[in-house]
Amino acid sequence: MTESDVETTDGTRSTEGVGRDAAGLSETGSDLAVHLDGITKRFPGVVANDDVDLRVERGTVHALLGENGAGKTTLMNVLYGLYEPEAGRVVVDGEERAFDSPRDAIDAGIGMIHQHFMLVDPMTIAENIALGNEPTKWFGMAIDRDRIRSEIRDLCDRYGFNVDPNAVVEDASVGVQQRVEILKALFRGADVLILDEPTAVLTPQEVEGLYDVLEELTDQGKTIIFITHKLEEATHAADAITVLRDGESVGTVDPGQTNREALAERMVGREVILEAESEPVETGEAVLSTRDVTVEDARGIEAVSGIDLDVHAGEVLGIAGVDGNGQSELIEAITGLRTPDEGTITYDGTDITAWSRRRRIENGMAYIPEDRQENGLVMPFDLVENGLLGSQRSPQFAAGGRIDWDGVRDHTEDIIETYDVRPPDANAAAQSFSGGNQQKFIVGREFERDPSLVVATHPTRGVDIGSTEFIHDRLLELRREGVAVLLVSSNLDEIRSLSDRLAVIYEGEFIDVTDPDDITEEDLGLRMAGQRPDEETHDGPDTGESQ
Repeated sequence: MTESDVETTDGTRSTEGVGRDAAGLSETGSDLAVHLDGITKRFPGVVANDDVDLRVERGTVHALLGENGAGKTTLMNVLYGLYEPEAGRVVVDGEERAFDSPRDAIDAGIGMIHQHFMLVDPMTIAENIALGNEPTKWFGMAIDRDRIRSEIRDLCDRYGFNVDPNAVVEDASVGVQQRVEILKALFRGADVLILDEPTAVLTPQEVEGLYDVLEELTDQGKTIIFITHKLEEATHAADAITVLRDGESVGTVDPGQTNREALAERMVGREVILEAESEPVETGEAVLSTRDVTVEDARGIEAVSGIDLDVHAGEVLGIAGVDGNGQSELIEAITGLRTPDEGTITYDGTDITAWSRRRRIENGMAYIPEDRQENGLVMPFDLVENGLLGSQRSPQFAAGGRIDWDGVRDHTEDIIETYDVRPPDANAAAQSFSGGNQQKFIVGREFERDPSLVVATHPTRGVDIGSTEFIHDRLLELRREGVAVLLVSSNLDEIRSLSDRLAVIYEGEFIDVTDPDDITEEDLGLRMAGQRPDEETHDGPDTGESQ
């Protein structure tokens, strides 16, 4: 165990090791909701948790911070009964417990909300919340739906959730779906809630709403443990932060007594540059152009309305906007996943509007998709097979009409090493990796295609701080090499620091295209909410033509 500056129960500070009695509490700890004592968990070839100690005080928010593959989710899966540790004890409310399954953990008051929600889309919110735990009436002959709705409304009133039990889940926003998962755990009597990367799929507005939810839950006596790799949410929302690195605890700190730089160094083991620095470069000809592109969504509603844009060689054009304003449909049209209803798309001066996805890849268009599991990977395939996706006909891997699997494996292992995919196992199925490691693999595969255009949608979503730094550096390196980059991101710091020009999309239109240095974060937020630039200051939205 390493030493750490730990806050004791009397408010003083010490530098005791983060061990059994580091916080000055008794072994069981009457103030502790959870005590994981010396937890060790191994997988073949990997020690995921190595003698980890975690103490979580009742009625607090405790962040578990670390890089992808640091052992955060494994540790919480031990607490939730999904894994049995090789060594160590699980103590809940002062009582040592041995969980054989999540059902045992649920019965002990532990609930877990996974990064990818476990909801049945066609069912109502009430049906999802009660699924598998439905109260009955008439001597068990029928489900008591009135009681379910009543209990859910009581929970909503108690915790301030604005949720309609009769709404269908597939019609609900991501933020509402997350509240449904929390309500599902509360419905089952959870006193300790584990949230795995809770902001990974949320918009900035939904993140703020989640913080309000966490505050209300702890005010009502609930205990929250949330897994994260994001420094800002750990320091903003947590009462205490435990940092894991390479399966070991490297300290528990008070957020008020540390900063982002110190936490990043704890996570990675070295100094980390938190903000990318984009230096001016000379741009070339337009690599990608769209003219009057109009796209309808799956419901037949116009999602993109006559968009013009140009992305030049050696330029990053960023697109900022609240999710659901047409950016997904625009990117799908550009990358060949959807055919535009009107307009043209040109690539290196050639009309590619009707080109297939494969033909675009073969001509140098790389794509990091918004949904890594739906469009980026075949989840049951191993990484070698996923490393070949999009290159099945490439002479590099398929000379003479036969796939060179040894060459594909070598290429895949290079991606794994360069982009720090953990665990470094090319034979493992994509579905066995964490979301962040899935993302790193996709980014590596796409960046290494030798592209002339990179379409990057949320490239660092779910990725830890060290890998984010690497991806940003690699993206800017491609830009210096003359690659055109179209970047879509909900991370405003990321998109402002990387972009040479910034387009704001609202209800399917660009309402402003500007230099990121010329707009404040407040004004950018207003643009994203639909406020157009002052007509006295601007001559109207820029069409994307070179300046």
